[in-house]
Amino acid sequence: MTSTVTTGRPARSLRPLAGVLGAMAVSQTGTKVSAIALPWFVLATTGSATMTGLTAFVEMTPYVLSMALTGPLVDRLGPRVVSWTTDTVSAVAALLVPVLHGQGLLPFWLLMVLVAVIGLMRGPGNLAKSVMVPEASDRARVPLERATGLAGVTERLAGTVGPAVGGGLVALVGPMAGLVLNAATFALGSLIIAVALPGGMGRAAVAADPGEAGENESEGYWPMLRAGFGFLRSEPLMLAVIVMVGITNLLDMGFSAVLLPVWAQDSGHGAGAIGLTGTVMGVTAVIGSLIAAVVAHRMPRRTVFLLGFLVCGAPRFLVLASGAPMWAVLAVFAVAGFGSGFINPILGAILFERVPRHLLGRVHALGDSLAWAGIPLGGLIAGAAVTGTGLIPALVAGGLLYLATTTLAGLRPEWREMDRLRGKGAASTAEPPQAEPFGAADAAPAEVAPAGGA
Repeated sequence: MTSTVTTGRPARSLRPLAGVLGAMAVSQTGTKVSAIALPWFVLATTGSATMTGLTAFVEMTPYVLSMALTGPLVDRLGPRVVSWTTDTVSAVAALLVPVLHGQGLLPFWLLMVLVAVIGLMRGPGNLAKSVMVPEASDRARVPLERATGLAGVTERLAGTVGPAVGGGLVALVGPMAGLVLNAATFALGSLIIAVALPGGMGRAAVAADPGEAGENESEGYWPMLRAGFGFLRSEPLMLAVIVMVGITNLLDMGFSAVLLPVWAQDSGHGAGAIGLTGTVMGVTAVIGSLIAAVVAHRMPRRTVFLLGFLVCGAPRFLVLASGAPMWAVLAVFAVAGFGSGFINPILGAILFERVPRHLLGRVHALGDSLAWAGIPLGGLIAGAAVTGTGLIPALVAGGLLYLATTTLAGLRPEWREMDRLRGKGAASTAEPPQAEPFGAADAAPAEVAPAGGA
């Protein structure tokens, strides 16, 4: 039997937060496996860094476009239905890659089509899961920074398990096994969202005031999208963060999609080294995220955010360029992971504090799409740089640009606003409609914020 408190809010339960975290965990783990298996497959079959970069471009361009344009649909339809639907389509597309390749029916152009479909579906799917985090936090009665911290831990766990599994599968079985696993995780994530969450979870939110943000929810797609743009333009801090993260995301994509695989191949370490560096970085990122989940609400956001970026970015590029032994590479990746664990919980808390709940899908989508706008070009630029100048100059240039971006950004005056709304919640929120009571607590462990490396 369930009960509700006198305010009309559903009884406290961990089931929503556990369900969202669980769906995030499995889908992100599969994506991390694919992030090793797919570039390695293209590099091994074509021998071309440029073609490997093109693959990343073909996946991430639809991702960014769909992320930018589907925010109003997530707000209108509700994040739950968007999440399980897009994950189902992604699972089918991902499974077709190994099936068609095994039959000898996978020309490069068809591979690019399937990769584009996966990217197109991942955008709204990831957005929808992230949008459900604040509602899950409300239902579980946990502080927002703790919920986003747990989402960060989940992301980092996926970043630990995924590369380890992906590198092992590629080394022992081949890249197609990683793509099969990716399809399975998409399917499982869809099932969790569709079946495991409480019945009233993930429905469309409504504005407390229909005229809020200059729009009425009965208006069409374009007025809703304009309302999201209008709110984002009014937030200088969020715009400054988006620009900085956009540059670092471009560099991170070039690093992971091209520079790291080429380094692993040229150095003779092989695909296992990619998995090992990812695992080491993931383990320490989990530790950092766990600490952030516990104490981030008492730490100065600006200082922690900028220091996290300082240690997680440029050193990875420069240590590979230096020709350092593997133990030194792993040590640098370990420190980088620890620093990165503090970044996304801060980003998520700022987003959810400042954005009214009924605008969250649109603003989150627009912010993410702008922050990810350079990612499709990251692989292309890195591939062209390696082809034109060689691996070492490309690594050095990427590291220096990362260092400049993450240090100079802190001089902007908007960054002092990071702690102003701490703990106050969104500027305007409204409880999503609850057609039925929320069930008893369940267990099972959730990504938040725009980030490639973040």
